[in-house]
Amino acid sequence: MKAVILAAGCATRLRPYSDDTPKTLLPVGGVPILRRTITSLLRCGFDQFVIGTGYLEHMVRESVASWFPTLDVTFVSNPDFRSTNNAYSLLLCRPHVENDAFILLDGDVVFDLEVVEELVERGPDCLAVRSVGDIGLEEVKVTADNEDRVLAIGKHVPVRSAMGESVGIELFSHGSSKRLFAALDARVRGQGLVNEYYEASFQQIIDEGATLYGVDIGSMYASEIDTIDDLMAANARLAARPAFDVSVDAVRLAV
Repeated sequence: MKAVILAAGCATRLRPYSDDTPKTLLPVGGVPILRRTITSLLRCGFDQFVIGTGYLEHMVRESVASWFPTLDVTFVSNPDFRSTNNAYSLLLCRPHVENDAFILLDGDVVFDLEVVEELVERGPDCLAVRSVGDIGLEEVKVTADNEDRVLAIGKHVPVRSAMGESVGIELFSHGSSKRLFAALDARVRGQGLVNEYYEASFQQIIDEGATLYGVDIGSMYASEIDTIDDLMAANARLAARPAFDVSVDAVRLAV
């Protein structure tokens, strides 16, 4: 199974921590975010990886090679990472994943293994939604019908009508993959919307008839690390937990 991890951004809100380290390599609970992500995905059976890079990308490549020397991984560089957004980075991954089922993750998400397990058990097409806790105006929010089919997704969604916050983890079937990349191409290349979030393309395919389900992860932990406050909160949350196991024996590495 394929996984796409987007880790191109330069994380200006995390300065000075991100001055000389990509956000995805910042340690949380003593383990770099990206290492946590890949380890968890391997445990869930994902064995092919596409990683979108940009800012200090050599550090990402070197780190992944040192942690997982036999990993089946393709790096996709976004040279315009300073002037584009994650929709653009995702579109660049198209040749390596279009028409394939895949899981999509932002490279700055710290999450419980059970979140991915929940999505895999549910099956595509779905996305993880956090309904527990405060939801801010700046968060990507989701509204859904009474069968959890997503109706709207984006920062514009009113808090009062939201099912919850999208945490940046989505699972797509091969059919939805094709539709998603067609929408991304139409928006990013066709309309020049190089600086928008990929959720705008999610909304487009929903409006065109695709079905995505919101999966409420309840009290499971999932948090995007956007700011220094986020980083401190995640470290405090994970400090009370057992150490994260990153040993080779803990994962199913495809050799």
